Amino acid sequence: METEAIRLLATAGAVAISTMAPAIAIGWIGSKAVDAIGRNPEAAPRVQTAMILAIAFAEAVAIYGLVVALIIKFVA
Repeated sequence: METEAIRLLATAGAVAISTMAPAIAIGWIGSKAVDAIGRNPEAAPRVQTAMILAIAFAEAVAIYGLVVALIIKFVA
């Protein structure tokens, strides 16, 4: 294979993996937060704050994956 084809496959793989993992994590975080709020409605503000922070950190992983994919595409 040409190096350009390998570079494009590596870019596609980096984007695919770095978007699937945070998507699964965000779904799991949301599910657990709704479950926790359903069990204890008085704790909803605290659970919601922790959930938003956890989702932000999970989304940061996707952004790092995008940066890696762009480095593979344009620099490597």
